[in-house]
Amino acid sequence: MGINSKYLGIIYITLAQVFFTTQDMAIKFISGSYALHQIILFRASVAIIFTLLILVPIDGGYKYLLSKRLGLHLLRGFGIVIANLCFFTALVTVPLAEAVAIFFIGPLLITLLSVFLLGEKVGIQSWVAVFVGLLGVMIMLRPGFGAFNPASMLPLAAALAYSLVQIMTRKLGEAEKASTMVFYIQLNLVFFSSLMGLIFGDGKFSDPSQPLIFYLFRAWIVPTGQDLLIMFGIGMFSGFGAYCISQAYRISKAGLIAPFEYVALPLSVFWSITIFGDWPDIVSWMGIVLIAGSGLYVVYSETVQGRKNDLYRPIPRKR
Repeated sequence: MGINSKYLGIIYITLAQVFFTTQDMAIKFISGSYALHQIILFRASVAIIFTLLILVPIDGGYKYLLSKRLGLHLLRGFGIVIANLCFFTALVTVPLAEAVAIFFIGPLLITLLSVFLLGEKVGIQSWVAVFVGLLGVMIMLRPGFGAFNPASMLPLAAALAYSLVQIMTRKLGEAEKASTMVFYIQLNLVFFSSLMGLIFGDGKFSDPSQPLIFYLFRAWIVPTGQDLLIMFGIGMFSGFGAYCISQAYRISKAGLIAPFEYVALPLSVFWSITIFGDWPDIVSWMGIVLIAGSGLYVVYSETVQGRKNDLYRPIPRKR
């Protein structure tokens, strides 16, 4: 791997975080007007077209979509559906920066789960990092301090779902193309968001007094011209993000570029402040620092142990 590939991989992974966090911001921005599954259906439809027209051809062609491990692909895709559902629902009442920070407990959960589900060995330093990261999450959740928001548990659930998806990715091995994994994820999102629209799209289960429930079950409405452009942009951000992260892990070593996924944290803080006026307080900053620090250490530790190629595979994170 040449020096140009190293820098290009870093550029790609950084751009992916720009696209993903911008997408997160845009979804939060229009969450007051549309049901989550309506937004996700539009986003996934645009993204799957992008995947079929751009990602699949540059990744070897359409023949690779006929995977022999269809069941595992669909199960992984369902895991991403759950991660989407939990993460984006949280954004109704949880500041973007805090939701993203809590979600970044994911690498630590992957380390934890790899011990129990894959029988891998983890050193004492990694166990300490997992403990510190979980402590950071507890600080951000603030249980017992009167400021606990139950919705803050949703990014944690999203991180757990994503971690299980990554464990399944290890089971898939290196034989499957990145575009194949992305395609089946988007296919799951299209199917389940369409199903939710058919069942709940008339709004009969919505309750305006419960913001989270209302966001999930509100009636579908025809988007305004401006919001239609925003939804299209959300789909393009998802597609471009998937493309960039796929390219990054294709041309560079995972251990080199994986730490740059944490660029998402300052970007999320930026969007929280500039678009929504949500400034993280000192408690949130403490949690963010602990989670980011422990997560980066685990990435470094995985790299040293030579396990990083299976840990970080090119799939859109919670997206």
